[in-house]
Amino acid sequence: MLKPKVQALSKTDYLESYRKMLLIRRFEEKCGQLYGMGEIGGFCHLYIGQEAIITGVELVKQKGDSTITSYRDHGHIILSGIQPKYVLAELMGRATGCSKGKGGSMHMFNIPGKFYGGHGIVGAQVPIGTGIAFAEKYNKTNNICFTFMGDGAVNQGQVYEAFNMASLWQLPVVYIIENNEYSMGTSVARSTAITDLYKKGESFGIKGQQVNGMNLDEVYNHVQGAADFVRNGGGPILLEMKTYRYRGHSMSDPAKYRSKEEVDKNKETDPIAWVKNHLVTNNLAHEEELKVIEKQVKQTIQEAVEFSENSPLPNVEELYTDIFSDAANI
Repeated sequence: MLKPKVQALSKTDYLESYRKMLLIRRFEEKCGQLYGMGEIGGFCHLYIGQEAIITGVELVKQKGDSTITSYRDHGHIILSGIQPKYVLAELMGRATGCSKGKGGSMHMFNIPGKFYGGHGIVGAQVPIGTGIAFAEKYNKTNNICFTFMGDGAVNQGQVYEAFNMASLWQLPVVYIIENNEYSMGTSVARSTAITDLYKKGESFGIKGQQVNGMNLDEVYNHVQGAADFVRNGGGPILLEMKTYRYRGHSMSDPAKYRSKEEVDKNKETDPIAWVKNHLVTNNLAHEEELKVIEKQVKQTIQEAVEFSENSPLPNVEELYTDIFSDAANI
């Protein structure tokens, strides 16, 4: 078993992580509110409860590394470098959105930030992320592709095809399963014979680890250890992040398949509350300092709402753009 790297984060890291996690939480809460008001249409999958995972990965990522994920992608693209106002504008179908208002909640990209989606088909991003890792090895870079998937995706055949190629060619990819327990609405225990999802790559020779995805320290140290392993030529690795989403699978999901008591019990290990408590109890920050961050986050969200509401809808002509690519210009 690969051992996680044991390294303490700095005060600056904790404060910045608190800001990022709180930004994602408040952004997602606002998305839920706007969806209920009819300002956001289509599918919308919130990341509330899972914020420590992408935040911990961002602490490890180096310039040149890439990320790819599924449709629960708002937090991922924000931390890739896109301002929240452009993400919210996309959700509201505005021309100023990061995908010109045509991608919506599930299909967002930030090519300069090497964030390659946002994919609506379950598991489809896994072979794409594997292909990105293949390109990195082919071009002899030292970059990694952090490829995210949910617990439901690990039952898809294309995932195992990707695992096989990644192991065969020893590709620089860190597979991250964000195991929030319920896929679309069926518990892991009822949908897969092996509930320890980190073992899913063993038959392909891919090492795996199970991580407490609600704890920023554990996420950071396991991802750092995995990244070091991959960069040193160890081949792909699989991390199962045990986490919990507080809301339904999507905004249309009433989540009647679990009890309120279960949700409340899991909220006792809230990842943002853990960081805040760590900062205060270890005298790394005072409550007033954290209130300043909270005020700044609130202002950012308000500005995003105002920007999006005042942005125009796309022109009809946009229906005919970004459909075909001229191979001669690639």
